[in-house]
This record gives sequence, C-alpha cells and structure tokens, in this order.
Amino acid sequence: MSHTRKKHLILGAGFIGLGIARSLKSAQISYDQVDASDDIGGNWYHGVYETAHIISSRKVTQFSQFPMPDDYPDFPSAAQMLAYLRNFADHYQLRKNIELNRTVTAIYPIQHNLWRVIFANEEERTYKGILICNGHHWCKRFPEFQGKLNAEMIHSKDYKNPDQLRGKRVLVIGGGNSGCDIAAEAARVAEKSFLSLRDSVWFIPKTFAGIPVVNLVQWWMPEWVQRAMAHTIINFTFGPHKHYDLPKPNHRLFSKHPTINNEVPYYIKQGKIIPKPGIDHFHDSTVEFIDGSSENIDLIVCATGYHLAYPFLPPELQRIKGATVQCYAGTFLDDYKGIYYIGWGQARGGVGSIIGAYSQFLIQCLQLQEEIKIPLGLVFKKMGQDLPKTHLSDPQTVFRQLTLAKTAFPLIRKFAHTLDSQYPEFENQVLPEKVVISNPVSASGHENGYN
Repeated sequence: MSHTRKKHLILGAGFIGLGIARSLKSAQISYDQVDASDDIGGNWYHGVYETAHIISSRKVTQFSQFPMPDDYPDFPSAAQMLAYLRNFADHYQLRKNIELNRTVTAIYPIQHNLWRVIFANEEERTYKGILICNGHHWCKRFPEFQGKLNAEMIHSKDYKNPDQLRGKRVLVIGGGNSGCDIAAEAARVAEKSFLSLRDSVWFIPKTFAGIPVVNLVQWWMPEWVQRAMAHTIINFTFGPHKHYDLPKPNHRLFSKHPTINNEVPYYIKQGKIIPKPGIDHFHDSTVEFIDGSSENIDLIVCATGYHLAYPFLPPELQRIKGATVQCYAGTFLDDYKGIYYIGWGQARGGVGSIIGAYSQFLIQCLQLQEEIKIPLGLVFKKMGQDLPKTHLSDPQTVFRQLTLAKTAFPLIRKFAHTLDSQYPEFENQVLPEKVVISNPVSASGHENGYN
C-alpha cells in the first residue's frame, strides 16, 4: 500500500505504544499502529492476574501529561490501570489509528531505506520507519530441571485468579514481584505455599511512614544515595534476612531488580509461606531441593521471567545480547535507519513518567533522522556512546540524561549533519524476507508479543 510509505508503524498498543503514539500525534508525525490482541492495554489487558496492583506508585507510573483520577489509590489495581490506559487513548483520540487483531509475521528492509511489513493475513505494506513497542512480558522463560514431574506446571503469566491455587500444595519458583505476589496469594487460599529462591532477593516495602517508597526518591539523588536510603528503610522494617530463614542476597542492592513486597516476609513469619532453596530434581510429584529437603507438590508456578524477543525480524536484526538490545541511546542501530527498539529496558520505577520524558527526545530524533541519510545510531556511536551492558536502569539517572540530551540537542544536530556529509551514499542493506522464530513460545495467544 503506497500511501504508507511516508508513515511510521508502531507495533503494540500497550503502555509504551500508546505513550509513543500520543507523542507522534502531537508532533504531527504520520503513523499507523497495530496490535495482535483484540483490545488495547497490552499486559494490563491480557497479561496480568486479576488481583494484581502496581508496585510503583500512581505518581511515578502515570503519564506526566495525563494524571490518574484523584480517587485512585497509591497502588492502583489491574482493572484501574486498564481503565486508565483506555481513557488515555480516548482522551487523545488514538483509537482511530489503531488496528487490532493484526499479527505481524515479518519485517525486513527493502530498497530506498524503506521497510516491508507482512501481516498474518498475507497483506503487505511498506513504511519508512518501524517503532517496535512489543513489550517484554510475553515470551515465557521456563527453567530446566532433572527428573520427571507428575504435577501441574504453569508460568506466572498463565496465573489469573486465586481459584487456580485454592486447596493445593503450591510451589512458586522465583522471587520477583509476580512470584512473591502469587506466593502470598497461595498463603491465603492454598493448602500450603512454598517459595523456591535459587538466590535470595532484597525485599523493599511498598510504603514507609505511609508514603510509597518510590515517592521518596528525588530527581537529584545519585544511585548510592538511593541505595543508602533503601538499606535504612529495610533495616527499620524487615530487618536482616536471617530473621526469615533466608540467606542474605549475594548481589548489591539495585544490581538486580529488588522485590517490592510486604506480604512475603509477613507470611513467612506466620508460617504460611515456607521458603525453600533452589530445586535439585523432580521425582513423580515430589520436588527435591538442593538442601536435601523434599515436598509433595500439586502445582508449580514458574515466575521465572521472560525472553526478550522479536520473532518478526530477520537474523541480521536480532540484536539481542542477554537481556539487552545492542542499540545506541536505548533505541537506534548504527547500520540501519528507520527501525527503533523501544521499551525493552526495565527502569526501577514507573514507566509513564519516563515515557513522557523519553518521547520528547524521540520526537527530536525522528525529526533529525528526516534531515540526514545516516542512521541515528551511528551519530551516537561516533559521539562516544557505548552499547548497553544491562537492561536495568535508575529512573533518576534516565531523567538527568534526557534533560542533558534536550539541552545539548542543537550540538547533536550539528554533529549529525557534519558526520552525514562523510557518508553521501549511505543506504540500508536490503535483506530477503525470512524469520528466525515463527513461534518462540507456546503462549496464551499472544506469541508475537507486540502488545
């Protein structure tokens, strides 16, 4: 369809995709938007359990230009978050650009720096740019174990309501936020709740003195100050891990995502959650742990995270290394223009305020890309920026970097034009249509993941 050649395509209509769409519309940048699901909202529509609440506060999770309703609590529920995203889309009239039930099977570069998009119904379109906002909570990661298990095993993404746990002996594997939420739910309704932690985690309470902990963090605080504050709060609330028969974490606070949860320590003290170490092997319905103990289990919930995946891209554009996308400024490649990897990182804090700040920078970059022939990633690379080494980030550091980039953008633009003159013949390398992974997981109907 030739009329799309001057447009960008946004993949995904979840939190990230909707935030980016609002910014493109505000900047009068023409775009289409597609999502594989039958409604907007992404993970808040089809991916979370009914009893879920956000772990970051309303203040930092909301879009800065669209506050949540005054009657929302500090930690809104899944239903409230979905309603908020739908109201956001309606307020900015984003729905008219969104096509639902649109599965993309392949995206690849063609001549003249354009991008061919193939949909599941075999329709083909050509766009000048692709903004990938397909999220990272859909391609389920399962651990591998020795032995055969005669019990039900699901991923945390397949957990939807407490009835799945009721009356069962439940083992949750993984100490992240979802895993601990499910273990606490099992403590209330299951016959027994066990929590297997291969490595111990840092527990941070949701609130301190009635204030959401994340709200205590100020923009000027370097990470070491935040870490010292968090340790102080931990000491005054939970205390040492040994008081819960848990080993002290073997990693520095914030080098991995902390677990924002009050209930697990509480239920451990009540004997309603039994902490267990890593799993050694399975035998029938018995789980043997590395400390020699064993338990009969009816249901295992693997809260073991997700793979970062782009199954619609050819091998040459699978720039994934571990949990990071090897791109500059978090988004751009140095050898291809017109493809943008957005939202793959995980900030320690609410996404809305970050997207609000980041989208302003992205708009400047998209406008600059219109002025130059070379990819924006090459500009940032030549300016001395390194590829990412981690998918984790401190929100306050991100805000400071974005503020600096906004101030320095005239210099970035000048450097980009100077560098552009050195590559007068740049063109994206044309790639044949081929897909590495047609269906990377046997998930719940959202395998392609752009939501």
